[in-house]
Amino acid sequence: GRIASLASSLGSDKTPIAIEIEHFIHIISGVAVFLGVTFFILAFILDYEPLEAVVFLIGIIVANVPEGLLATVTVCLTLTAKRMAKKNCLVKNLEAVETLGSTSTICSDKTGTLTQNRMTVAHVWYDMQILKGDTVPGKRDREFNLNDPTCNALIKIATLCNKAVFLSGQSDKHVLSRDCQGDASESALLKAVEICWADEGTTTLDVRQKHKKVIEIPFNSTNKYQVSVHIIPDEDQHLLVMKGAPERILDRCSSILIDGEVKDMPEKSEYRDKFNAAYMQLGGMGERVLGFCHSTLDKEKFPIGFAFDNEEVNFPLEDLTFVGLMAMIDPPRANVPEAVSKCKSAGIKVIMVTGDHPITAAAIAKNVGIITEDVAMKMEVGEETETAVVNGATLKDMTKEDLDKLLKEHEEIVFARTSPQQKLIIVEAFQRAGQIVAVTGDGVNDSPALKKADIGIAMGIAGSDVSKEAADMILLDDNFASIVTGVEEGRLIFDNLKKSIAYTLTSNIPEISPFLFFIVLSIPLPLGTVCILFIDLGTDLWPAISLAYEKPESDIMTRLPRDPFKDRLVNERLISLSYGQIGMIQATAGFFTYFVIMAENGFRPSLLIGLRKYWDDRSIDTLEDSYGQQWSYSDRKVLEYTCHSAFFVSIVIVQWADVIICKTRKLSVFQQGMNNWVLNTGILFETALAAFLCYTPGLDKALRVYPLRFWWWLPALPFSLAIWIYDECRRYLLRRSPGGWIERETYY
Repeated sequence: GRIASLASSLGSDKTPIAIEIEHFIHIISGVAVFLGVTFFILAFILDYEPLEAVVFLIGIIVANVPEGLLATVTVCLTLTAKRMAKKNCLVKNLEAVETLGSTSTICSDKTGTLTQNRMTVAHVWYDMQILKGDTVPGKRDREFNLNDPTCNALIKIATLCNKAVFLSGQSDKHVLSRDCQGDASESALLKAVEICWADEGTTTLDVRQKHKKVIEIPFNSTNKYQVSVHIIPDEDQHLLVMKGAPERILDRCSSILIDGEVKDMPEKSEYRDKFNAAYMQLGGMGERVLGFCHSTLDKEKFPIGFAFDNEEVNFPLEDLTFVGLMAMIDPPRANVPEAVSKCKSAGIKVIMVTGDHPITAAAIAKNVGIITEDVAMKMEVGEETETAVVNGATLKDMTKEDLDKLLKEHEEIVFARTSPQQKLIIVEAFQRAGQIVAVTGDGVNDSPALKKADIGIAMGIAGSDVSKEAADMILLDDNFASIVTGVEEGRLIFDNLKKSIAYTLTSNIPEISPFLFFIVLSIPLPLGTVCILFIDLGTDLWPAISLAYEKPESDIMTRLPRDPFKDRLVNERLISLSYGQIGMIQATAGFFTYFVIMAENGFRPSLLIGLRKYWDDRSIDTLEDSYGQQWSYSDRKVLEYTCHSAFFVSIVIVQWADVIICKTRKLSVFQQGMNNWVLNTGILFETALAAFLCYTPGLDKALRVYPLRFWWWLPALPFSLAIWIYDECRRYLLRRSPGGWIERETYY
């Protein structure tokens, strides 16, 4: 209930991509409205009709707004989600895909995420000695047996204080290969005790049936122990059995079982020192250690039929007898060390947050590469080292400032023995430091941290329904390495959205500038509003979406994570390149084509300036061109609409080069290749659509798009080539001088 209220009290913040798109919309809306209103006022000042002024207003706003952006973003996210599903990452929230790419810190659970969640009892400790257990099916390595009275007691506790059961129909399989119902630790204990009982000709099930359970307190992450009370067969007495975190179990014990005899164990006892040495040794091998104790309850105080209560506990949980330890090995997943190394090279901090003992946690963290130093206990926050292993008890006493200092000063951190509340505190501390945090988890107790994180990642196999509900993404194979795939895909989305926006925005300049020249130079309108819509909703749409299919550039996983405050989706460098450089060349191409066609029909550029007033006057049917030919109003309009068509076609031609240069932000097209066939087809599609609009009979009347002579397609080609050469040179200089002026001014 506490965990549920903790999780439900957390609101969900906007995802980084939602923030970026909103930021872009604010910029583009501001520019569109500002330019639209400016032109509207200018039109009135220059004595235009109110209706014409409104047309300018609409035309400018339409030209500025990238209508295809919504489709592009949706396709980008959907495509990536589909790709990730094939790689065992199920995305519940589309926007979460990009969040993973922006991630700068991953807080990972240990069991089942970094490790295989296939636990086997590797060692036991009782009577002051560490003994091996069976870990390989069919191979007997076990050094302990039930003839030892202490071992018998230990195996009995592990049998009774355990809810795991074997699934039916597996009697032909070796015990270690059988599937169980229950969590991984209890399943490992069940297999170990089943092998021992088999030597005695009995089974775990028989032992449990003989020792009837009366009451139970289930394990929880606060107490870190599990207790049950059973009736001892043929005796009118109860046996209390307990297992849990060894240090918690030892704290509840005042005696210890040695060679079947109960010995007192005061605070400063050699037994406690030997326990600590064994615990350190087993934990140092990366094994998960559990402690076991028992107590025979007084038959006078707790007769058969006594009403035990697990809410208001009415039976002793102190002064118990410590019996021994069982240590389970849960090997790291084979591909986790490589995945952790990839995360580090991508500038992502991987932090382990686990409920296990610090020694076990540090050993596994060292195995998978999360920490590089051999740490026994680097607990002191002020210690001069990059690595810190922080116990939950230490974390409890830290202030916010202490925790912030710890995160700032240490690169490699392992948090051990943490509670759900502490997981949440750790996530919030990283977010305060401006990090974008991904959290992995599988248990109910992980749900608050999963919900609070920028992206919560739940486990599909071992994960509880609660954790899956709280998460944004589910790893279907429970494998940490799948997260690295997700990071790459998320970074690719951000890259490809940038490229798509850079491509879409470039054509805004050749769309807006005709209106500017129309008003300022008073020339006949070079491009109409209908043709602008053809570009934004027709020819530009497929190429813009096709950039979502672009493969990653080779440096995608060696870059640092993006800074959410500085590396925006749309920044001044992108605007400068799209509007101030490529857009200007495109506008020049459009005007060159416009002036060529006008000149070919008798109107030289010098004559066109200031001609608009007479050109648009319906009463003038005898307007003379540069050669004295007279033009009627209807003939002039046919020529004007032909120019609109030619300007539209010239934009399509220069957009060929634009989409090719937008394939990469740094690499040459020769390095990236032209293997994106969706993009290649998009170039053919936009050309075919332009030809269809120009040459389909009837569209000249319906949409005022007129057919062009073949050579009117050619004037824009040199400009298209110039754009490609210009940008290849820019990217060459950018690669040659990393961090130089070109990168600072043009790398978007």
